[in-house]
Amino acid sequence: MSDIVNWTRLMAVARKEVLQLKRDRRSLLFAFALPVFLLLVFGYAIAWDVKNIAMVVVDHDNSPASRELIDTMRASGYFTVVARLSTPAEVDAWIDRGAAVAALTIPPDFSERLRTGNAVVQLIADGSDANTATIAIGYANAVVFSFSQRVLFQGNLRLPLNVHSRVWYNEELRSRNMIVPGLVAVIMAIIAAILTSLTIAREWDRGTMEQLASTPVSRFEVVIGKLLPYAAIGLIDTAMISAIGVFWFRVPFRGSVVLLFAMSLLFLLGALGVGIFVSAAARTQLLATQAAMVITYLPAFLLSGFIFAIENMPAPLQTVTYLVPARYFLVVTRGIFLKGVGLEVLGYQALLMIVFAATGLGLAMIRFRKVVE
Repeated sequence: MSDIVNWTRLMAVARKEVLQLKRDRRSLLFAFALPVFLLLVFGYAIAWDVKNIAMVVVDHDNSPASRELIDTMRASGYFTVVARLSTPAEVDAWIDRGAAVAALTIPPDFSERLRTGNAVVQLIADGSDANTATIAIGYANAVVFSFSQRVLFQGNLRLPLNVHSRVWYNEELRSRNMIVPGLVAVIMAIIAAILTSLTIAREWDRGTMEQLASTPVSRFEVVIGKLLPYAAIGLIDTAMISAIGVFWFRVPFRGSVVLLFAMSLLFLLGALGVGIFVSAAARTQLLATQAAMVITYLPAFLLSGFIFAIENMPAPLQTVTYLVPARYFLVVTRGIFLKGVGLEVLGYQALLMIVFAATGLGLAMIRFRKVVE
């Protein structure tokens, strides 16, 4: 098979793929509707903001000071007092059935010991959800610290040290602001690989692979010709889900649109190449789809840093994450959306995207050569 690139033949392969997509309405629906569906579902379902924590209160003191502490907890917005109990024995039933996540117990001598500077309250948290329990304890400590400061100020005392914190890039600390840019990377990894995973497998299922192999079209022309329509679809999908993130979810976009699309194209080329590689290796559409999901979805979702911090993973698993391209594209999307950084910061990720694109296309052409020769 000739390795000389003939652009007429290449575009003929691309037109053939476009016609095939037009006839396959389900693939078109999948290509344009699924990214939007995944963004809306994940965008609303995944949230790390913990607010309105259900809390029960056992107030043995029932003094103005204890009521002020309870009001401070409620006014913080982090806790919702769902019941006031008479005895600590009632707490177990509320937490056991999940009606409360935390319980605040105030001793009878709270107000007296508060005047001497030695007051103690107890917070019980449901540890069956370790993440929520940890956040609830942190919130409670912050509220109690704020309450203690007010008590000191009433006595004309001042703490020797005060912290004035300032948050950059996500001033409101909204988890959705970091989730949505991450979803751009995860969704495009899934869509790109699955779409192209069906291309070569479809040729085998329909018995047209032999005809394609007998034509003078080179493997480069076949791979690039089949890839071009899906690259265009991928860029359209990137534009759609980015626009939904900005205008629907109100995620700030501070960076360059051109840089986002350039980096997205590099990532798409690599992911599309991997999809064609899987398609050529599997030869059946069902197996190709399943393989593409395992190769792209699981690593992109679990090992890219999207859900779980890579720093908290075991050392061997952290090493594996270096092989996950979505890890680097995740840095790109969050950096462009939230920080507005350019190539001076994302140059390393851009280089890795180029390596990924070359690797994906190389694997596709190597495997396709084995198939047709």
